Amino acid sequence: MSLAQDEPVASATCSRAGCRAEATWRIDWRNPRIHTADRTKTWVACDEHRDYLREFLAARDFPVAVEPLRASGAAR
Repeated sequence: MSLAQDEPVASATCSRAGCRAEATWRIDWRNPRIHTADRTKTWVACDEHRDYLREFLAARDFPVAVEPLRASGAAR
C-alpha cells in the first residue's frame, strides 16, 4: 500500500501481523536494493506497534519515515 504523503485515509488496521487495532501512524519505507528513490511503500501502525515496525525496517537499513496518519476529512 502506498499513499501520497498528504492523502487522507478512511480507517486503517495496524500492519503488524495479528494486530486488529486502528492505525494512527504511517510508516513510509523503501528497500533501496529493489526500489528507486521515488518508490516507497507505506505500512500503518497503532501506537503499540509503531516503534516495533519502524525498528524492524531500520534494522534492514531501509530508509524509514514515520508520520501521524491523517483520518479522512482531517484538516490539511
